[in-house]
Amino acid sequence: MDQDTLIAIVSHMTDETDDSTLSAYIDFAKAAIMNKVYPYGDIPEEFPHRYDQTAIEIAVYMLNKRGAEEQTSHAENGITRHFESGSIPDSLLNNLTPYVSVIRPVEEKDEDAEA
Repeated sequence: MDQDTLIAIVSHMTDETDDSTLSAYIDFAKAAIMNKVYPYGDIPEEFPHRYDQTAIEIAVYMLNKRGAEEQTSHAENGITRHFESGSIPDSLLNNLTPYVSVIRPVEEKDEDAEA
C-alpha cells in the first residue's frame, strides 16, 4: 500500500484527521518494524509491503494511547488502564522474524607468503 492508503486506513480507525500526524505515526511504526526485522543493518530502501498490516496496527495502537504514554496502570471511576510496555507492545512485534545472514570470517593473510 502507498502512504496515502495507509493514512486513510489509520484515519478511519482512529478518527484522527491531520495527515501530517497520521504520516508521522505510520513512519514511526515502519521504523520500529524495520529495526526489528533488520537488527544488524542492511535495511532496504523501500518498506516491504508484507508488513503494511503490522504498521497499521502499531500506528493505531500508538495513536489510541496518546495522552497516556508510558502509563503502566490507571484506575478511575471504574475504568482501568495499563499498557503492556512503555512503547510498542511485544505482542505487536512478535510476528516479525528478524532477517539475519551468516557471518563469514575474514580471510587471514598468510604472513609467510608476503615475506
